[in-house]
Amino acid sequence: MDSTSPTLLEQLRGPDRAAAWGRFVSLYTPLLARWADRARVPAADRPDLIQDVYVAVLRAVPGFAYDPGRSFRAWLHTVLANKVRDLRRKKRPGPLPDDSGVAADDPVPALDEAEYRRVLAARAARLMAADFAPATWKAFWGTTVDGRPAADVGAEVGLSVNAVYLARARVLARLRRELAGLWE
Repeated sequence: MDSTSPTLLEQLRGPDRAAAWGRFVSLYTPLLARWADRARVPAADRPDLIQDVYVAVLRAVPGFAYDPGRSFRAWLHTVLANKVRDLRRKKRPGPLPDDSGVAADDPVPALDEAEYRRVLAARAARLMAADFAPATWKAFWGTTVDGRPAADVGAEVGLSVNAVYLARARVLARLRRELAGLWE
């Protein structure tokens, strides 16, 4: 998962775009599934809905220019909300009643900033775990996720306290690189 381009979004157009798309799909599928669940999309319809979102992203990528002043998450959320509306229109033949709320309301409750970051970081971390030595990963996980003291984690994995902090810093730096441009 080593990155040569500054962000995953830029990599989607690059020479290694197949690998970038694999990372993108692995990273964002749980988030899209959570949004679909919050929108009360039936479980049977969720895979197709998520696939439709990825098709829309694929079509947008050639002309997409990341703007740090705009939220990628909000854009992706809007794409999903529009696909939910489309799905609901297909399920209801004929015109929608005015009080349906489909066109006026956002059918997909958004995640708050903290939940969005937690979902994205947790998924990225799981995808990166295999890229690190087991002791490095355990040092990161034990101190960052479990909140355990570096001395306890170090004793458990056979690292000095300083080595635990260095391991944690390496994993966090990698996580920041992987999520660059996706946090807003």
